[in-house]
Amino acid sequence: MIIVKPKPNPKITIITVCYNSGSDLEDTILNVLELTDPELDYIIIDGGSTDGSLNLIHKYASRLKAYISEPDQGIYDAMNKGWGLADPESFILYLGAGDKILNMPDKENFYNADVIFGDVEIGNKYLFKSKFNFMLRLGNTIHHQAEFVRKKIHTDPPFSLKYKIYSDFNFNQKLLLKKVRFIKDNSFRSYALEGGISYEFNNKEPLEIVKANFGTAHYLLAKLYYIYKKL
Repeated sequence: MIIVKPKPNPKITIITVCYNSGSDLEDTILNVLELTDPELDYIIIDGGSTDGSLNLIHKYASRLKAYISEPDQGIYDAMNKGWGLADPESFILYLGAGDKILNMPDKENFYNADVIFGDVEIGNKYLFKSKFNFMLRLGNTIHHQAEFVRKKIHTDPPFSLKYKIYSDFNFNQKLLLKKVRFIKDNSFRSYALEGGISYEFNNKEPLEIVKANFGTAHYLLAKLYYIYKKL
């Protein structure tokens, strides 16, 4: 008789970074706490809010792995703090205040991928269809609200503070250059509250990122791509 042991549940860490986010923060907290994954840690990094957000965090503190409330150097500094606190064996996903996970990925994908990604509903406006293809060399084709990244593949703080708006794009390009295993899960979907820092598109910073990671030829292609997008 052969006994096949069940696979262990994947370790998951969800991180919310926030500042003076009020009821939007509670919406996200409740969404995460309703998830049924048995190996899920939740971390909140608050930038020293003065609007009562800290009271909300204290309200749910017993169900959090950790939280911090202190001034930071911007959203990516806060995201790096959360990364540092996450279990080294976990897959990490970031939700801003007001963001939600609508449907989790298939558990089997956590055993076969380094990055699992899905689609993102942007407010009530449109569905962002995430893609892993050549276009990631030119623009950010994967949004962090529906992206789990295995911490082991990048143990250092992943977000460069050089970039103020598109450091998550830079990180995705670094992962592409590392040739890690990306899997799209078509059932995985999240909701992003409209109005995050990167929704007011400015092509200066992403062009700098493309040039730094892939060189002048890709930089010129990206310039043409951004012009085409504006037509």
